[in-house]
Amino acid sequence: MPMTAALEGISDEVQATHAHTGSWVAAVLRSRISAGQLAPGTKLSEQKLSEVLGVSRNTLREAFTVLAGESVVRRIPNRGVFVSAPQAEDVREIYRVRRLIEPAAVLWGDYRAETLDALDAIIDRARDALRAGAVTDMADANQDLHKALVALSGSASVAELMDKVLAQMRLVFHAMATTADFHSHYVERNAALVALLRTGRRQEAAAELRRYLDAAEHELLAHIGALPQDLSPGAGDS
Repeated sequence: MPMTAALEGISDEVQATHAHTGSWVAAVLRSRISAGQLAPGTKLSEQKLSEVLGVSRNTLREAFTVLAGESVVRRIPNRGVFVSAPQAEDVREIYRVRRLIEPAAVLWGDYRAETLDALDAIIDRARDALRAGAVTDMADANQDLHKALVALSGSASVAELMDKVLAQMRLVFHAMATTADFHSHYVERNAALVALLRTGRRQEAAAELRRYLDAAEHELLAHIGALPQDLSPGAGDS
């Protein structure tokens, strides 16, 4: 999707008091990346972004500094700023963070019947996408589910950290865009997690989530060539 098209509608959004600051611009760009609207390798034109967002180039550069620190964008001297394409160590770091915050949110988070209903609705979307063979929609549902799991923590700071992680994950998912099986076999694993939560089996859910994240990390690393394909978890098991 062209950069300008990805930023359509921003002027119509409800803007908080910190709108048009560097942190606001960073949040806008991060959300578009997390939603898959700005793909790895997209050049972020200062001139176009300044016009679309209604901010100065100095404010935009502040946002770029924030996003570069999160490994969401990268600066290339004499060329500009580009949406990052994560490498193997980036994938490992993403999963280090996810293994810390997601099982903890599942284990100690606060959830009620309506919360579980919302999780079930995401699972239904994922199953519909699976039946339709819609890889992007499966990825969207997966992102939404894990964001919702972390939201169980009730912590705005943890939720903000997860937003950064999900933006990085979306960039990783682009590498798997033609690999439908990567997303498809996590649909029912997600459903099983929600089923464990419905029956109050938090410890089992947290343990399963750790195994799930281990498997996903190994599969991603193998896909990008950082691990031999036959070293993913369970390979060779009978």
